[in-house]
Amino acid sequence: MPIIDVKNMLSELRVRESMRRIAVSIQTDTSIEQTIRSVIKHKVSAILVMDKNLEPVGVVSKTDIMSAYYAGVPIGYPAKLIMRSPLIVCSPGDSLEQVLNTMSINRIHRVYVQSEQPASATGVISYPDIVGLLYRYCHRCPRSIQRRHSRNDSGDWMRVREIMTPSVQAVDEEETLHDVMERLSELRFGAILVTGGKVPAGVVSKTDLILAYKHGLPTEASAKSVMRSPVRSCSQDEEIAKVIRQMIYWDIRRFFIYRGDPANIVGVLSLSDAAQARSGSCRACMPSRIEVL
Repeated sequence: MPIIDVKNMLSELRVRESMRRIAVSIQTDTSIEQTIRSVIKHKVSAILVMDKNLEPVGVVSKTDIMSAYYAGVPIGYPAKLIMRSPLIVCSPGDSLEQVLNTMSINRIHRVYVQSEQPASATGVISYPDIVGLLYRYCHRCPRSIQRRHSRNDSGDWMRVREIMTPSVQAVDEEETLHDVMERLSELRFGAILVTGGKVPAGVVSKTDLILAYKHGLPTEASAKSVMRSPVRSCSQDEEIAKVIRQMIYWDIRRFFIYRGDPANIVGVLSLSDAAQARSGSCRACMPSRIEVL
């Protein structure tokens, strides 16, 4: 079995080891409403758009749907009017390091995997896929936090504060959905904290907004009317491995981070932050090696 230096681990691991097969796609004439149904049903953040020859021509993400909601586009219009094209693609043999760099340069959250045929897409890889793979490898490591026998076995575990985004953007619960969408677009966030009386009250995500769009809620409605609560949060001193495990288990993409008091939110940890950290749990293996099983 090969031995890999963790410093270059993402250069060694390949897209084919982490990619997901594309389970759902839509046609260019599919309505925005039907697109929302597919996105919610299949729990995806973006969906591939195919032409009449079943060749991929673009992608519609939650961001694109939210933008249509913001602009007042009728929900019965075809999805091709809001899709992004061309696709950003990679090959199954590309390294995860290359894919991360592509995502960062293009400011995107997923890359489609092209097969040997040019006009095709056989899979997709995103931040959650990369984090999940890193976590599985680190979980198998003999020094993994899951395998230690006592609290004295420090192992130099990474803490949330080391990789979180150390700032918090929030909207008041009485602000309109129109204002919320403006803030999300400006900040390029997937969700934003909602406060009531300067206290964390809930979270509004792009999923909540596209559901509001589907249900015909006016953009003048308040953030409070669509927010989800309570706020999923953890301490900045929590071990990153535990938080990643919870994110994977609960299928969520971010935790809000507090210092001391849960009401004192000081940052946010997203799966993209975790992927950019190039580690599934700790720095224990950085000077050594792990076994790829």
